[in-house]
Amino acid sequence: MSFQDLPAPLQAALTGRGYAEPTPVQSAVLQPETAGRDLLVSAQTGSGKTVAYGLALAPELMGDAPRLPPAAAPLALIVAPTRELALQVKAELAWLYAPAGGRIVSCVGGMDPVAERRMLSHGAHIVVGTPGRLRDHLERGNLDPSALRAVVLDEADEMLDLGFQEELEAILEEVPEGRRTLMFSATVPRGIAALAKGYQRDALRIEATSADVSHGDIEHRALLVAPHELERAVVNLLRLEDPRIAMVFCATRAAVARLQGNLSERGFSTVALSGELSQAERNRALQNLRDGRARVCVATDVAARGIDLPDLGLVIHAEMPRDPETLLHRSGRTGRAGRKGISVLLVPHTRRRVGERLVAAAKIKATWGPAPSAEAVRARDAERLVEQALALAAEEPADDDVAVARRLLADPAIAGRGVEGLAAALVRVLRAPLPAPEEIAEIADRAPPRAPREAPSAAAPGGADEGGVWFRMDVGRDGRADPKWLLPFLCRRGHVTRQEIGRIRVLARETQFEVAPYAAQRFAAAARRGEGEDAHIRIIPMQPVKGPARRPRR
Repeated sequence: MSFQDLPAPLQAALTGRGYAEPTPVQSAVLQPETAGRDLLVSAQTGSGKTVAYGLALAPELMGDAPRLPPAAAPLALIVAPTRELALQVKAELAWLYAPAGGRIVSCVGGMDPVAERRMLSHGAHIVVGTPGRLRDHLERGNLDPSALRAVVLDEADEMLDLGFQEELEAILEEVPEGRRTLMFSATVPRGIAALAKGYQRDALRIEATSADVSHGDIEHRALLVAPHELERAVVNLLRLEDPRIAMVFCATRAAVARLQGNLSERGFSTVALSGELSQAERNRALQNLRDGRARVCVATDVAARGIDLPDLGLVIHAEMPRDPETLLHRSGRTGRAGRKGISVLLVPHTRRRVGERLVAAAKIKATWGPAPSAEAVRARDAERLVEQALALAAEEPADDDVAVARRLLADPAIAGRGVEGLAAALVRVLRAPLPAPEEIAEIADRAPPRAPREAPSAAAPGGADEGGVWFRMDVGRDGRADPKWLLPFLCRRGHVTRQEIGRIRVLARETQFEVAPYAAQRFAAAARRGEGEDAHIRIIPMQPVKGPARRPRR
């Protein structure tokens, strides 16, 4: 179905926004068989679903009239999981229904409830809100549900995940039985199916996207990183890709605050989004991103729900998401509305198998590799600096600039260095604002077969015939050393996997153990730092530790 069958005011609004053809989800909800029916729709984030249900509501809101009736008791109610998404939905529907005389009111937590009550008393065609605030207005009598013809639950799966089932059920119990109910959800787990069965009538199930095909506009990467170098990998990714806007996801508020502070110290213009911020602070952070005053947003999953930043070109999962749905949701912040985007999953090499299962469950194709090195960042910098300098040189210089240039060339200190010296000075000025890249240990892509743990031969540990690099630690049998706790301890202390620890020999006062040669340098560096309650245990190499060797093939 095309937009030509829609009421004239909606066609005008879509044309004004540059919409030529409906997206798959928009086309699906406008098919003749959907007319008047309850819908249970699953669609990818960024697929245009807000406009989709805005158009699907047109028959209930306008009927055959050329414009909406005068605003009174609301005709449609839209429930969204977060404040940001609710306000974004309000903004989308405002432009869509503006030519038809639409009045949209939002009711969300963190805003002034008295002001919202006043807005509701003036009448509305559509009310958009979060579950808790909408329930509160219903119970206080501020929101009159008697005229409601349609209810939309947007991102219903997320509302259940956030614990809003009780609020949703209370809202649905208050609205008229004859209303139309539309549920939009990225996935349809058991809880959503039960909610649909209880509050929808013969709902039409619509899958607007293939379950086996990931978002085609997003390039997925999975990068192996030493656990203690995740933050350094974030720095190098931001420097290498240099996106207009990037979003970095962490699992907790504390992690968001720590990473945001550390990135700011390194020279990145950053903002943070987490549940502890007030609505005004969250709005200010988003506006800074849209205005270009900030370029990196560090956020938790809940805080970033429903955020739409058109210029967001890079998503970094600094901490792995808890499930495939969260991975897809985070990634879906980029690659929206036909734009290309990059989603990078940072995987501690000790959790590679977990990362592989996560990617497989999300049904995405990710390119695996190491995190970008400092050398790669510097090489990309050189390309960009050349382009930037050439662009400056191509501009027609002002007379004042030419005069200053002549004075510089005439100065004896400059004349001896010539044009090359001036060019180098220009590059130095252009490079100065750039945060320094981080040195990162190279993590090989695959682990070798696990070496058997047996006592070494009579040959001296670390001999040429031993293969690995031998270390000793000052805990032995007298200190109750036991391979059962030694192996996990060594992996944790040295940021290596079990496959990278070879033979272990427990002596009376010390323990000797072997580390794969390609991991020895990384192990030695991490073991020297020593953190936590076991930091007092001393680990030293028994032979010189050379640069990383090539990892053997499987």
